[in-house]
Formats: sequence, C-alpha cells, structure tokens
Amino acid sequence: MRGYVEFLRVPYAARLLGGTLLGRLPNGMALLAIVLHVRAEGGTYPLAGGLSAVFGLAMAAGQPVLGRAMDRYGQGAVLLPAAVASAAGFAVVAVVGVDPLPVTVAAVVVAGIATPPLEAGLRALWPDVLGGPAQVQAAYALDAAAQELLYSVGPLLVVGAALVSTEAALVLTGLLGIAGTLVVACSGPSRRWRPIPRAADWLGPLRSTGLRLLLCVLVFAGVALGVFAIGAAAYAERSGNDAASGVLLAAMAAGALVGGLAYGARTWYGDPSRRLRWLLAGLAAGYLPLVWAPGLALMVPLAFVSGIFLAPVLACCFSLVDGLAPAGTVTEAFAWIVAAVTAGGSLGSFAAGYGQEFGGVPGAFAGAAVGGLLALLLCLAGARLLHPRADAAAVAEPAAVR
Repeated sequence: MRGYVEFLRVPYAARLLGGTLLGRLPNGMALLAIVLHVRAEGGTYPLAGGLSAVFGLAMAAGQPVLGRAMDRYGQGAVLLPAAVASAAGFAVVAVVGVDPLPVTVAAVVVAGIATPPLEAGLRALWPDVLGGPAQVQAAYALDAAAQELLYSVGPLLVVGAALVSTEAALVLTGLLGIAGTLVVACSGPSRRWRPIPRAADWLGPLRSTGLRLLLCVLVFAGVALGVFAIGAAAYAERSGNDAASGVLLAAMAAGALVGGLAYGARTWYGDPSRRLRWLLAGLAAGYLPLVWAPGLALMVPLAFVSGIFLAPVLACCFSLVDGLAPAGTVTEAFAWIVAAVTAGGSLGSFAAGYGQEFGGVPGAFAGAAVGGLLALLLCLAGARLLHPRADAAAVAEPAAVR
C-alpha cells in the first residue's frame, strides 16, 4: 500500500479525491430518493421507475456538455453553478411531488443534466497535481475502486434521511453535491487549472476514432452493471430473502474495491490497450457463473469475483483517454466515459427486465455475461484503433483550433 500512502501525501490529492467522492454521493442517492418520494406521494412504481430513468439519461446527456464547457471556460465557471442548479432541481421535486407531473419531469431533467462533472474534472487535474505516470495510475485505480462506495453509502444516507421525510432525502442529495463541489472548486489546483488550445472541431474528443471505440466498449461494460442490479433484486425475490439483493450488491462492490486496489498497487508498463483485452476477458468470465444462480452461500462469493475486474477495467480505460483525446478536450472526453457507462447501465436494466421475464433469475444475469463478452469482442476487433499513435494517424487531417 506504499504507493497509495505516497499518493495521498501529495498536496491536494486527498482533498480532491475526498471532495469529489462527497460531491458524487448524489449519483448513488438520486435514483432511490426519487423512487421513495414518488411512492410516498402516491405515485406508481412505473412512474417512479420512469422518473429515475429520466434522471439517468439526463445525467448521461449533461456530462459531455458540461465537460466541454469546462474545457473552454475552466472548472470554476462550470462546477459550482451546475451543482446549485442540480440541487434546485431536487428541491423542486421535493416541494412539488408528482403533481403537476410536467413540472416534476422538468425538475428531474434539470437535476440530472446539471449534475456537476466532478469525476471528469478530477481526472483532468491529476496529471498537473501528481508527480508522474505511476502516481496517476494509482489515482485512477483508487478513484475507480472508491466510487463503488458511492453506491453503498449513498442509499444508506437516503434511507436514513427518509426516516425524517422523503423531501429531506431529496434536499440532502442536492446539498451534498454542493458541499463536495465547493471542496473541489475552491482548491488551488482547480482554481489554477486552465484549458489548453483546442485541437479539434465541433466533434471535440469524438473526433478520435479510438475514443469512439472505447466508449462503445464501455457501454457494453456498463450493460453488465445495470443487469447486476436487476438480477440481484430478482434473485432476492426468488429466494424470499429481502436482504439478499443488498448483500450481493455489497459483495460485488467489495470485489471491485479489492480489484481496484490490487491493480493500482503495482506499476504497469507497456500498451494499456493490450492490457485492457485481458481485463475485459476477466470481467466477462467473472459474470458467467452468475447465470447458475445457486444458493446465497455460493452466490455471495460469485458476486465478489464478478466485481474484481470492474475497477481495473475502468482504471485502464482512464489511462487510455489521456492518449486518445485530442488536445484541449480531455475533460469532455472523461465526461463521455461517465456518460457511456451510465447509458450502458440504463440499457442493461432494461434488458435484464426482459431477461427476467422470459428466463427468470438466470435470464436476468445472462445479460451481464453477454455485455462483458460483447465489450471484449469489440475491443479485440478494434484493437489497432485503441493504440494512441494509430488513432492519431487516423485523424491526422487538420482540425479547427480554438
């Protein structure tokens, strides 16, 4: 763990990581807070699920837009206004409830689309804050591993606040976003960070063929994540154990935490695109046994194993973005990564619902294995494009420079 200790001793490293995790807690709280409030107001489960989906899609759409704004105007001009706007959206939902519904939908859209791109902003800061590639790799791994805590701690905070009222849970969600954003936006590295001249046209980072391929890979990896949540709920219902879904999700998150820490504890050499193939193979293989859906005593270790390669896959993808994104677009590129995983998760939840309907619990979990396998096949098919030098040659024609 020496590498992590040295990383956290770097000035501002612990503050930036902690502030970003605090500000991203709403990502793990919003869906449950919306569902609980809609149900408390007498809304149906389809309405609650629909509003949750609207939030997720709005957030996926907003991240690249805000990331591009940060690449153009800097972090301070974007992060805090976005956090305040998102919190205002949650507050309106808390006050209005589900009537009038158009106002609620608009407020949910605002809350989602204005979610501050703290994750992308942090990764854009690391190369300037840290002392070399080894520390940057450790930061990526620790970041990818720690974000699993958001989806464990976040729902617990929502449940605790909902004991007071569901309105309190929504307001708390927005306030935590503002608090974490303040920690990051008021730090020296964030205030000093300036975008470099933009070496891309209106497509921004999507001008990079390799980055487009990487985003598609991450959509399929995200499918596996969305499937797991639905599959765990279906497993709990089949087994008659309400706590089983939480146990399985916690086991998967623990596996991701251990895998991420182990991945970042060593220094990796060579082309990360080649390493990504092996990591994706491990990810796909880890999801396959879940289709068996045995008793809980065996299912918990299987869930743990399924998470081990998740954080390493994300960390490896983060390191590829630095080489694939055109100059001046790195924040937007990282925001696209967040959007791809989020969109894949929504697609996975949709697919798992139909899988459970036609194939029961094994049918629900089958989607996770299929998502992991498709991510691997796509990575293998486009392996050449994921090499930064090859991708740079493919897009070498002149670009508009801001």
